Amino acid sequence: MYSLDWGLILRSLPDLTAGSITTLLLTTTSIGIGLVLGTAMGLMRLSRFKTVGAFAAAYVWFFRGTPLLVQIMLIYYGLPHLGLSLDRWQAGVTALSLNSAAYIAEIVRAGVQSIDVGQTEAAWALGLTRWQTVRFIILPQAFRRIIPPLGNEFILLLKDSSLVSVIALEELLRKGQLIVTRTFKPIEIYAMVALMYLVMTTLISVLVSFLERRLRIQTRTQTSRRRAMGGVAAPPVP
Repeated sequence: MYSLDWGLILRSLPDLTAGSITTLLLTTTSIGIGLVLGTAMGLMRLSRFKTVGAFAAAYVWFFRGTPLLVQIMLIYYGLPHLGLSLDRWQAGVTALSLNSAAYIAEIVRAGVQSIDVGQTEAAWALGLTRWQTVRFIILPQAFRRIIPPLGNEFILLLKDSSLVSVIALEELLRKGQLIVTRTFKPIEIYAMVALMYLVMTTLISVLVSFLERRLRIQTRTQTSRRRAMGGVAAPPVP
């Protein structure tokens, strides 16, 4: 009967913890960049200019239609042939950000389209420009609705970040692989790697649930105040 090497697990914890920190930094950096780029792409998909919309649609089509692993390999090994060399960290962040942005673009697009068109018409009637309407009226409401899918994307990206181990970026999985090659103890190490991923994804899920509850409470509070005032207040002109 196989017995776990608890001493190895304890000795490996510092390296695995360092790898998990790298994984979190890689994921949060990539999701931050992806959120900005994805929001822009999502709005471009809704643009009245066909060329802009077609470019955004092609971007989403490519990055959603090809494997993330291929994108990582293409960026890290392919770009140097075009004169652009990226180190492992830069290549990993670039690939994860571009891939995440494609999915976030669709999430943002769906969120914006879920807002009643009357909101836009009311904003224009008050004299707001298109940009002001999007910035102050549409996006704040849309982001409240897309918190759950954004949380899911964060979790998926954290797990997909393990793919950058193929370019030897020493995140959590890569740290585990290096330990296994030295100790030949895959059960203990990969079980710990899986447990650390589970802890991180659980924490993200709890955080997303907390944000959902807070936003729901704020929305109810604002609605109650407006009803007490006898109607829905018009959005302020910035």
